[in-house]
Amino acid sequence: MPWAVDGLRLGRDWVAAPDPAVLRARWTALTDAEGAERERLFRPSRTRTPSAGAAALPGQRSATARFADAPGAFPDPVRVLRAPFDEQWLLPDQRLIDSARPELWRVRDAQQVFLLEAPGLLATAHLPAGRLGRIRPLHRRPGGAEPNLAPGLLALLGGRHGGWVTPEDVLCWILAAGRPGPRGYEVPLAADPERWRAGLELGHRLLTVQLRGARGGEPPRLPGGRRPYVRAAVTGWPAGLGHDAESETLTLGDGAVSPVPVEAWEYEVQGVRVLEAWFAARCAHRDPQAGGLEGLGPAEWPRSWTSELLALVTTLALLAALAPEREAFTPGPLLPAAELEAAGVLPPPRWARRPASVLDHQEEGPGGQFALL
Repeated sequence: MPWAVDGLRLGRDWVAAPDPAVLRARWTALTDAEGAERERLFRPSRTRTPSAGAAALPGQRSATARFADAPGAFPDPVRVLRAPFDEQWLLPDQRLIDSARPELWRVRDAQQVFLLEAPGLLATAHLPAGRLGRIRPLHRRPGGAEPNLAPGLLALLGGRHGGWVTPEDVLCWILAAGRPGPRGYEVPLAADPERWRAGLELGHRLLTVQLRGARGGEPPRLPGGRRPYVRAAVTGWPAGLGHDAESETLTLGDGAVSPVPVEAWEYEVQGVRVLEAWFAARCAHRDPQAGGLEGLGPAEWPRSWTSELLALVTTLALLAALAPEREAFTPGPLLPAAELEAAGVLPPPRWARRPASVLDHQEEGPGGQFALL
């Protein structure tokens, strides 16, 4: 996957939130303020200030005039991935985002999958908007028209393994066989068709769990009797998050969810428990040090967050169950580098490392001008 893009740099935390209603409240507070108070709430940076305009993000409707002069209508929030397994909402207004990576927005659609290198390979259908490492889109153009793969790779693999190989097959193989190396993630390619098919089968299961029902798929489920349920509803605001390993119960204040296997509770990314990080992100606005727009958030725990928690527990439990199989997976004999070079797969051409030209739609530039792509 030669084309890779650095992650979005938001520049200000208030433009993203776990609840879209919170973003509307923050937008209203900002647009109702004037002068120095609006400047303070905005949190200017060297890249973005209220007195600067910016182009509309591809596929989004937002004002492009200077924010100080004409904020425009509230932009409909879009679903993004803010941290590993933490899906939130973002205001898609480039005037508010330090580095929004328009090239990623151009290829964001119902066919797209983004592969993240941070840490541990992670696939998502949502635009990554956080410190998640390099982002590799599966497709270089909208509609899945061109794969972000080294030219000649699909034909080589299809000929080797006796069948049609799709870009999603390669993505699944990467999820199963990719391992961190001295120069980033390394993807050995199997020479044996049986090992190739075994890797695809494992990778498809990993991808299904990681996508979490996106792109029209069925949300993954645990076997009957192991599915987590709400045993006690959360009232008010939960004082903390805890887990009892013996009863497999996850507690949120006076609320309770079970069964939650210890493997899901202890699932970590970079030494941080995912469930604890997810809960902390939803309590950030209640921090006494949270000021300005970041301090705006729900007064009571939204019921929808408990539903999201159940889905997250399911995802982590399933990934934890697959982890030993993935760890033990080996690709067997590898395709020799000489064969990849002879097929033109290695090294990939320079153009494959750059975004493709997408000229089938117009984009509004700063101040209402048409953007030149």
